[in-house]
Amino acid sequence: MLIFGHRGSAGTHPENTMISFEEAARAGADGIELDIQLSKDGVPVVIHDEKLDRTTNGTGWVKDRTFYELKQLDAGAWFSDKFKGTRIPSLEEVLVWAQGNSLLINLELKTGIILYPQIEEKVIRLVEQYGLTGRVIISSFNHYSLVETRRIHRTIKTAILFSDGLYEPWKYAKTVEADGLHCHWPIAAYPVILDGAKQAGMPIRAYTVNDEARMREFMTNGVSAIFTDWPEKAVRIRRG
Repeated sequence: MLIFGHRGSAGTHPENTMISFEEAARAGADGIELDIQLSKDGVPVVIHDEKLDRTTNGTGWVKDRTFYELKQLDAGAWFSDKFKGTRIPSLEEVLVWAQGNSLLINLELKTGIILYPQIEEKVIRLVEQYGLTGRVIISSFNHYSLVETRRIHRTIKTAILFSDGLYEPWKYAKTVEADGLHCHWPIAAYPVILDGAKQAGMPIRAYTVNDEARMREFMTNGVSAIFTDWPEKAVRIRRG
């Protein structure tokens, strides 16, 4: 079972920041998960919420700030004073860094509320530019984004995100030409889902798995990967 650091190492570091991704790599995670939106001037940036209020000292919508303006915000002090001055990274910054390691990279397109124009193309072109198409999975709760991703690029991996009991999701995923199932962790505990996905040859990756007992269960029941805020803990359990 693979371990993805959810927004890096979000349990120990401010989420979706370079220091959080670096910590996940140090902890021995197999991959990282991060969230992509666009600045007002169309730059792909790494932040989860559509609004800035929770994880920065800014307010309002990400979409209403230029990249320069977003870069002036503090994205670490909310988590701890010792991370004060941490900045919102661009996707390009993460991809440049990723060239120096072998991590898998799950890019979640945050298009469920804001339909960012050409976000799929902008993201794919950057991934291609840095030669990382073979290490990237693009996921989204907005499956129209996955269809657009597949239209632009025929082989890059995609995965549907879903949180409820979608019937035979492996069949549905094939209708949008997706390669994987990214589901809320309770769904990944259903034997009928696990068995059906296995027979269909489609990996299931569960989010967000932070409980030790649940980690141990998923390491033995056929789940392909977990996303966790605590990658160091998950790696330790897997080694044990």
